[in-house]
Amino acid sequence: MPHAPHDHAHDHCCHGAPVPPPAPVTPAAALPEGTQFSLLRIAAMDCPTEEALLRKTLTPMSGVLGLDFDLMARTLRVAHELSDTKLLLDAVARVGMQAELLQPGTPAPAMDADPSVPVALRWRIAAAGLLAISSEAIAYISGNETSLPVALLALGAVALAGLPTLRKGWIALRSLALNIHLLMSLAVLGALALGQWPEAAMVIWLFAVAEMLEALSLDRARNAIRSLVALAPAQALTLQADGQWAEQAVAQLNVGARLRVRPGEAIALDGKVVAGASSVNEASITGESLPVPKTVGDAVLAGTVNQQGLLEVEVTATQQNSLLARIAQSVQQAQGQRAPSQRFVDRFAAIYTPVVVVFALLLAVVPPLLLGQPFAEWVYRALVMLVIACPCALVISTPVTVVSGLAAAARRGMLIKGGLYLEQGRQIKTLALDKTGTLTEGRPRLTDLRPLSDADVLHLAASLDALSGHPVAAAIVGAQNERAPQQALAAVADFEALPGRGVRGRINGELLQLGNHRLLEELGLCTPAIEQQLQALEAQGKTVMILSRGPTVLGLLAVADTLRPHSREAIAQLQALGIKTVMLSGDNQRTVDAVAAQLGLDDARGQLLPDDKLQAIAGFSAQGVVAMVGDGVNDAPALARADIGIAMGAAGSATALETADVALMQDDLRKLPEFIALSRRTAAVLRQNLVLALGLKAVVFVLSLMGLATLWMAVFADAGASVLVVLNGLRLLRQGRT
Repeated sequence: MPHAPHDHAHDHCCHGAPVPPPAPVTPAAALPEGTQFSLLRIAAMDCPTEEALLRKTLTPMSGVLGLDFDLMARTLRVAHELSDTKLLLDAVARVGMQAELLQPGTPAPAMDADPSVPVALRWRIAAAGLLAISSEAIAYISGNETSLPVALLALGAVALAGLPTLRKGWIALRSLALNIHLLMSLAVLGALALGQWPEAAMVIWLFAVAEMLEALSLDRARNAIRSLVALAPAQALTLQADGQWAEQAVAQLNVGARLRVRPGEAIALDGKVVAGASSVNEASITGESLPVPKTVGDAVLAGTVNQQGLLEVEVTATQQNSLLARIAQSVQQAQGQRAPSQRFVDRFAAIYTPVVVVFALLLAVVPPLLLGQPFAEWVYRALVMLVIACPCALVISTPVTVVSGLAAAARRGMLIKGGLYLEQGRQIKTLALDKTGTLTEGRPRLTDLRPLSDADVLHLAASLDALSGHPVAAAIVGAQNERAPQQALAAVADFEALPGRGVRGRINGELLQLGNHRLLEELGLCTPAIEQQLQALEAQGKTVMILSRGPTVLGLLAVADTLRPHSREAIAQLQALGIKTVMLSGDNQRTVDAVAAQLGLDDARGQLLPDDKLQAIAGFSAQGVVAMVGDGVNDAPALARADIGIAMGAAGSATALETADVALMQDDLRKLPEFIALSRRTAAVLRQNLVLALGLKAVVFVLSLMGLATLWMAVFADAGASVLVVLNGLRLLRQGRT
């Protein structure tokens, strides 16, 4: 069923009467067996006004069990027991909107690309403005506001710019919904009844202009999310069954398909490199500013750009399940979660609007009836109050700001799962971090090589360790391959693993032994000089292996899980923000202390079991908001217990996207202070918007009581403030560019 074309910018307003926080769809466990789910696309629904009308109409319907609104995507998910979904479409039509039923299995549109303000509408509003200004000019020159030319020009302006508002005002009246369309309709009709023709024309035209500007501004927030999906191409060069390469629609590709990505092309789907080598620009997904080298076996992400080499990629996730799609979906879903400030505004508006409306009615009736004041003058003041009564700027200020903050974070490689966490970030007092894989790389590397003879210590040690599967052995072999990739390892005979101590074997007929401190003591080779070196290295949290040949110690090799490149810088930035940094690790306390000393952490606790980490997080919670940073899987209990769970390495972990409150799209701890700084900027913008919206209304309110305010001023205080808070909130998008 095709949706109706948009005929007015009001369809895209985010003005609204007090809107209660959305009730989530009833949990699946509480729904009766046989519950159906229908997904409706409602082109005219993208603000609290439409949501409130639809909620008021659909919730009482027999058979409707739950509603889940997504205003950014203009979709409504209905849980129901209706035999005919046409009942839902008819109910939507009764409030002046049309719905399109998306068929089961059809994915919801990631973001609607329809233009908010069609060209025809812009011309209509421009013509209305010309008529309204002409009406005002003629009235001013002639001194007669009720002449026929003035009235005809004013009515023309109202017809061109105001009919959709009047129609929606009538629908709101029938639904007993106190929203901006009803209040504005009353103000315009009241002005016409009082003979204020130019005033009525200018008010409805200014309102239409404000609505149009607001719709265009809101599109920026919507485009920020839609552009995430647009990063990946719609077509990809794919290996066909006959062995030929041909362009194919990405939506048709399945896991296992083989893609060829030429230099300069965007990668269409998540996958792993099966042929070729290149570097890939991942800035659009992870925020990483430098291209990342890729070779066979490495993972690549949809939406990233291949640089100079030819790559062949095996698809590991379909278009709907790619990391890029999950990011867009998560940001889109997150915007629907009302942030604390938004819930406060909703509660405030629910009280504020009725109070001001009642005051306006009293203002229109009491002075004329009890004090003998001119009826027309006080009715006019009451109309000004009605326009002031609408909490438009208040209602829209928070969601636009929060969505802008979420989109800005996504551009910087931070996926925040809702406005709650975006706002809570600035309140963090303690930041707890796991060690392995968070502060450190998570894989041992050779850090020290101390030859004590002329032998090639690293080559001999790697030759022995090549036959071992221990992580320390892998680090030593890896270091040899990095140093001399073309050099073949030596053949080893009579290889033997010594559990808990090391390995031994013969190379060129000579018995060599590679082991830890314990093995060295068993062999009786631990001299005071060697003991001193061992203690110095072990005090740094390193694992030391000693290579010996017969009675001779050939050299020492130290292995450690090295710090991430930016860990020290990130910790310093966090502490500069006044945040206490703590390491919680299951590693031994000596290693933990060594790492903590390198980083300058405020506290470090080792040998912790999962329950111990939970208790530590609970203790920190008593001091204020606590965040936990981990890998999203092993630290799941602590992440869940913390006020904000932050997962590292989301680019490689789908679990992190699903379980964490905040996911860092690259393993860079510098994103943590960025997240907190963004949270603080968002809070500052929210405060600015609330002060701006309430301040303008307060000024006009006082002027109205003094008889100095006009409907023009009221419209500027309402619709003008709405545009200003939207534009102010969208500043976060600009700050989020990489």
